[in-house]
Amino acid sequence: MREIRVQQLERNPERLVETSLQHTLATGFERSGVGLHSGLSTHVRVLPAPAGEGRYFVRVDQAGLPRIPANITAVSQTLLSTELVSGEASVRTVEHLLAALAGMGVDNARIEIDGAEVPLLDGSAREWVEAIAHSGLVAQSDPRSVYTLKEPIWVHQGDAFVAAIPAPALRFTYGIDFDLPVIGNQWYSWTPAQESFAEAIAPARTFGLAHQIEQLQQNGLIKGGSLENALVCGTEGWLNPPLRFSNEPVRHKLLDLVGDLSLLGIFPLVHVLAYKASHSLHTQLARLVAQNFLPS
Repeated sequence: MREIRVQQLERNPERLVETSLQHTLATGFERSGVGLHSGLSTHVRVLPAPAGEGRYFVRVDQAGLPRIPANITAVSQTLLSTELVSGEASVRTVEHLLAALAGMGVDNARIEIDGAEVPLLDGSAREWVEAIAHSGLVAQSDPRSVYTLKEPIWVHQGDAFVAAIPAPALRFTYGIDFDLPVIGNQWYSWTPAQESFAEAIAPARTFGLAHQIEQLQQNGLIKGGSLENALVCGTEGWLNPPLRFSNEPVRHKLLDLVGDLSLLGIFPLVHVLAYKASHSLHTQLARLVAQNFLPS
């Protein structure tokens, strides 16, 4: 049985501070591609949104144009990707696009999509980031707020864990450990104030293990995966080198973490530390932080 341990936070409304203005896109952009798990092609339009609206999806292929907030309360399932649901509408594999928006400082965005899964593109967030950079950002009238934690909070399953620790600056650290020697044990830390998301995190592609592919496909997963949009590792090494970074796998896990925690709307001022974690643990931590700190 899964065990989740929580160290309770103390709420400190007086420690809420305003640091800068919210931002949205200067202009919209569009991208199309195949979904990792569905194998189906979808078209996405990312558009500016008013201050305070946050990031949200709109299923333009469904009657009534249902809206799905990119919020931790909308998380449905987290099997090899993060899925959001609102009513009868859903959208899956949202983490790369949301990481790109949050990592580039886009607080408010309307994401129109004509299917149930965000395109994988090249398996990273690089194309999303390039589109955001080309569109540009504009400051809005509402302030962007930052929340702080007084005490650490964490969740774990076995030796895998994710923790949020009070810190003077936002920082993410991730560790992975695989039996395959070419991956092995890797760690990476990223501090947004010191290192560009576009350069350090966005280019890192999703990866998979060759011996697991057939079973995953039999289970109806990764139908859209290929050597063009994912790194694949076998017992003898990578099937489709070269890597963009020597530690590209752990950087991609950190990318996923940024995308999942962006469902908080804003990042609290913490050091997030993860080891051998998953979308499930990422979103469990985010849910606990939201319950303790984010306004209703």
